[in-house]
Amino acid sequence: MSYQTLFLQQSYRDCTKQYEEILHNPNLPLWDYVVLTASNEAQAQAYRAQISYRLKHQMLPEKTHYAVLPDPDGKRVGSGGATLNVLRYIREHAAGKQSLAAVPHGAVQGDGAAESRQFVSAQPGEAACHAFDGKRILVIHSGGDSKRVPQYSACGKLFSPVPRILPNGRRSTLFDEFMIAMCGVAARMNAGMLVCSGDVLLLFNPLQIDFYGKGAAALSIKEPAEIGKNHGVYRRDREGNAGGFLHKKTVEQLHEMGAVDEHGYVDIDTGAVMMSVDLLNSLYSLIDTEEKFAACVNEQARLSFYADFLYPLASDSTLEQYYQETPEGEFTPELRACREKIWAALHPYQMKLIRMSPAAFIHFGTTRELLHLMTEGMEQFTHLGWQARINTNSQEKSYGAGNSYISLRADVGAGSYIEDSYLHHGTVVGERCVISGVTLDGQRVPADTVLHGLKLQDGRFVVRMYGVCDNPKEAALFGKKIDEPLWTAAVYPIRNTIQEAVSATLRAYEDGFPTLKDGISLKDSFNQADVTAILPWQDKLEDKVKIESLLEAIDKKDNLHEAVKVFNGEINGRVIRQLCGLAEKLDEQELFEFSRKIRIYYALSCLTKQDKYLDLCLDTIRNAILVGAVAGLSYDPTAKMEQEEVVVRLPVRVNWGGGWSDTPPYCMEHGGTVLNAAVKLDGQNPVEAVVKKIPGNQIVLASADSGAEQAFSEISQLQDSSNPYDPFALHKAALIACGIIPYREQISVEEVTKNLGSGLYLSTQVIHIPRGSGLGTSSILAGACVKAIYRMLGKELSQEELYNRVLCMEQIMSTGGGWQDQVGGLAPGIKMVTSDAAIVQEIGCSPCSISTETLQELNERFCLIYSGQRRLARNLLRDIVSRYVSGNPDTVEVLYEIQRIAVLMRFELEKGNVDGFAQLLNQHWELSKRLDGGCTNTCIDMIFSSVEDLIDGKMICGAGGGGFLQVILKKGVTVEQVQKRLREVFQDSGVEVWRCSLVG
Repeated sequence: MSYQTLFLQQSYRDCTKQYEEILHNPNLPLWDYVVLTASNEAQAQAYRAQISYRLKHQMLPEKTHYAVLPDPDGKRVGSGGATLNVLRYIREHAAGKQSLAAVPHGAVQGDGAAESRQFVSAQPGEAACHAFDGKRILVIHSGGDSKRVPQYSACGKLFSPVPRILPNGRRSTLFDEFMIAMCGVAARMNAGMLVCSGDVLLLFNPLQIDFYGKGAAALSIKEPAEIGKNHGVYRRDREGNAGGFLHKKTVEQLHEMGAVDEHGYVDIDTGAVMMSVDLLNSLYSLIDTEEKFAACVNEQARLSFYADFLYPLASDSTLEQYYQETPEGEFTPELRACREKIWAALHPYQMKLIRMSPAAFIHFGTTRELLHLMTEGMEQFTHLGWQARINTNSQEKSYGAGNSYISLRADVGAGSYIEDSYLHHGTVVGERCVISGVTLDGQRVPADTVLHGLKLQDGRFVVRMYGVCDNPKEAALFGKKIDEPLWTAAVYPIRNTIQEAVSATLRAYEDGFPTLKDGISLKDSFNQADVTAILPWQDKLEDKVKIESLLEAIDKKDNLHEAVKVFNGEINGRVIRQLCGLAEKLDEQELFEFSRKIRIYYALSCLTKQDKYLDLCLDTIRNAILVGAVAGLSYDPTAKMEQEEVVVRLPVRVNWGGGWSDTPPYCMEHGGTVLNAAVKLDGQNPVEAVVKKIPGNQIVLASADSGAEQAFSEISQLQDSSNPYDPFALHKAALIACGIIPYREQISVEEVTKNLGSGLYLSTQVIHIPRGSGLGTSSILAGACVKAIYRMLGKELSQEELYNRVLCMEQIMSTGGGWQDQVGGLAPGIKMVTSDAAIVQEIGCSPCSISTETLQELNERFCLIYSGQRRLARNLLRDIVSRYVSGNPDTVEVLYEIQRIAVLMRFELEKGNVDGFAQLLNQHWELSKRLDGGCTNTCIDMIFSSVEDLIDGKMICGAGGGGFLQVILKKGVTVEQVQKRLREVFQDSGVEVWRCSLVG
């Protein structure tokens, strides 16, 4: 990168930073007035809407007074006449003679028909009466019809897009760049006016500008003479002032006229001129009465700011030559009379030449220039942060796009530029096209075409179509001669919708664009455009693109905390309603739609910072599981109590590999893989469920652990199993899951017991194991209840059916957990438990083929240690699920890795390599800590540390944070040695070894 490029890059950043500071600090020097000129009231309304939008979104300094002034009375008065109109406006505003005077800074004002035309009287010699003293005024002449870029006629070329993102995340426009680039100029002048052309973007460093004197100063940049031949050029005199103006001269002529320096460079006219207060007063003296204003500001004189106001300031200019200068309109007596007065008022002043270097300017002149700038020409400005793709879902590099949704199944030709448009499936756009403000749904657009949509004031639509290289000032369309200039040719059909207008215009193209009786021209569609519809359409598209970008990230399961940054911290009610509406329509029993739905809700929780959307996310997960779980639930009135009493006792389980991969929604989207083992404590199965007959018409539930017991005679009480604080929630869920009582329908307990043949008693307990053990006791207890009930009813139950009934119980109780705990205790031995990706989980249980010798070694070296602390209740499930749904890359990686380790563990055990298994257990422990830092604490770390020299592997049981720990002892180390070490360190605090054995 060259020094010149680096300088411009840093200057650009400096201006942007300074502008951000000005937005937040009104005490910094800034413009007192920013005035935009417009060609007519309709265009002025469009400009005011744009400025109001920026004020609403804190994109403009509120201290500044903004005004948009159309040419008076709808007449074209030229850029010079528009400048005089600006001076009159400021004079009257400052004097407080209009209703505008009461409007606070930050408002947007204009010169509409309802506003006063009253002039402030002034004595000769004191024309402006200090109206301009101490005022910094920025005027941007933007009143053209944009004939050579018709797609910007309605919104104005000044508000055409610039391909970079502003600091607030919004797409920039030429106006935004003006405000940023020129903010530093205000500090480089005491007072006066800076006048700019609205179709030229200057890139420079304001520190190179100094203007505190009288007269004027032209801002010029150095460019090679080869470039200067296509632009206006200043010839510098000996005093450093502008000696003369040379417009579109050949390189030879520029040399002959002394405009080229020794390096072959010329001083380019950028269209930016600074004027002192004295000069402004002199200009205002030309219009300080109604009669004078009418004489100078009219269609006959049509004064040009550049030809009529600047020429008299050149030191080498003469009055005779001034009369011959090419006017903005026609040579008329009115123009000659005005020039005589202007010469007398301005020729006494000089115009200093301020050269800015390094500097650059970008001319937004024609459609062809625009297309080049937005595509292959973009490389020249990437150092400024410009991008070929701004706020679009498309990442295709062969074309440019801004604020547009482009279907992945649309075909856009190389070198095209798409802005403010929808391109749906099947759309084909040829090469080198400009598509602006339209919706395309499967149509084909030929190469080298501009297609631009406008909403008209009557609510209908027109789509204008012409060639990229067409000049609307000429009588040609797509290179073919037509009867009149393209600008006024009524060849475009009007339709009720934008889609209909697209189709009608494309048909007109195929027919050769005949003149239509009810057709409309570029000119008339510009004049009749509904300018109030432009910003809402752009906002709607911006929302659409951001929503689609978010949905693409959701479908790829990207990190949602990163994906939502597309909204730049701002989200409106319309976006929230669209996302909620989309989520509500999705079927949570279809895996793809389920995945989208939960992540839309999660994204909304990120965007709005409201827990209700996270609750909707988790509720959707629970509901999807519940719907699948209860699908086969039904009350069985034929069920009979076949035995007097049934007792079922089950082992607990220890988790080795893959824990958490069984948790929804991960297992639903990826399937789960878990390696665990059934374990007896002190040679006993500690999980017990008892079912027995009792006399009478009651159902009695008991929890031996808590000493609670209750008789139920109301069916509704038994159907309420979702209260986590209910000591009988598990019992009730078991009765529902096994068909003993109905899930929803209402029958009496008396009828239930009559069908059963007696009353029913169901009791549960976990023998001598502390709560929060991490050994899966709650889920295994559910399995014990199901087995006991089915055995009491004399029904056969396959392992798969047993797992499904217990899963059903879990969901009826709204625990939201996985399936590995119950399978761990219900299926004997060491086994690999898996499921495929599906909403309704089908559990597969595969016993491991472990030799007798390996199982014996495992039993000798495997040890459970109670941590002496009960595992505290945490929102752990909510946290892990949230992080997975959000696409947290570390969480996703860990969940995948622990499944892989589970498979490797099985491999090592089946190979008889207990040491290799122990190493994998250590790896899993490290992964568990990455997944949940709360799974360990000081006490747990200290326990593991105290026996570090005695063990080869370590792991928590369950979610950790307390309860039991598990270790693999070194060969030759005994359980007694571990117990002795623990007592030495922890004495009688409850930290101790529990005798256990793996169930074969």
